Amino acid sequence: MEAMRQVWAVSAVLAVLAASLWWLRRKGLARFRPRGRKPTILAVERLTLGPQHALHLVRLAGRGLLVGTSPAGCAVLDSFEWSSLESRPSAGTPEAR
Repeated sequence: MEAMRQVWAVSAVLAVLAASLWWLRRKGLARFRPRGRKPTILAVERLTLGPQHALHLVRLAGRGLLVGTSPAGCAVLDSFEWSSLESRPSAGTPEAR
């Protein structure tokens, strides 16, 4: 009889944990992403130009997008292969000077 009580107690705890996980995922508080997989879209950098204007550098599945945002909306200003950006020396390196 004692073994059955233990089985029921463990089952109840697992059911509460499963229900909590389901509720958290539904509310968007618990997200799972497979390990080793890169995200498809990634906000790399943001440059604020003014109180309501900004430039965003976004990586989208191997491509780079330069997006400008303003109160009127947003627009893609440039689109390029991401590998071309990685092969360029940055402004702070001696090769760029």
